[in-house]
Amino acid sequence: MDRRLALVTGASAGIGAAFARILASHGYDVALTARRADRLDKLAEEVSLRYGVEALTVAADLADPEAPGHVLDFLTAHGRTVDALVNNAGYGLPGAYADTRWDDQRAVIQVMMTAPAELAHRVLPGMLHRKFGRIVNVASLAGLVPGVAGHTLYGATKAFLVRFSQSLHLETQAQGVHVSALCPGFTFSEFHDVAGTRAQITQSTPPWLWLGADEVAAAGYEAVEANRAICVPGAPNKAIAAAAKLIPDDWAMALMASQSSRFRKL
Repeated sequence: MDRRLALVTGASAGIGAAFARILASHGYDVALTARRADRLDKLAEEVSLRYGVEALTVAADLADPEAPGHVLDFLTAHGRTVDALVNNAGYGLPGAYADTRWDDQRAVIQVMMTAPAELAHRVLPGMLHRKFGRIVNVASLAGLVPGVAGHTLYGATKAFLVRFSQSLHLETQAQGVHVSALCPGFTFSEFHDVAGTRAQITQSTPPWLWLGADEVAAAGYEAVEANRAICVPGAPNKAIAAAAKLIPDDWAMALMASQSSRFRKL
């Protein structure tokens, strides 16, 4: 195939679906993966008809350690290699750490740390060989600020993605491969519905803190094309990220502790 291929995880809704549309609009064929096959097929049909690109779908649950390999084997069987990777799949697990099951926490680590790292590791050699590649790791503003009570591993996994992206960015920046960590704040998507916190959060946060999934994905696309290591979309989020660097840790943790109940479910 003459067109480049972009693989998007968590592509069935929200930021992932928005990335699929943006990449297709820029001429990429897209490979879409998530758990919900019906959603993927519908999106694939949409982008294929609208942008005239090939759209492949492969239903997979990245909580399964074998899933990254299965997804890439599927693409290889179709004669395709990955030129752009958007590691977007993720979710929040409500509750205090001690009150949750380890199997559920293990799945969080697999989906939000191990799978992104494995997918990047598997596709990076080909990108370096072809001297072209784009990797976007969808992290979060939560990875740039102190942790809060509840959803215990969420901020930790996002902080991992930020540091992981920075290191890959430095390793590949002179070799045609661009790597960026996208760190959105509150985003209109199904994320908070899955976590069961939408009503709680929307009632306790001002509307100007929220961005649409399309805005976030557009910012991420622009950042990786410009090869910026970290992208924080939205002026309020940029201000929060900057303040987190300046405020002493104990002050910042006290502030986060006072706000935890507004956007975390224990």
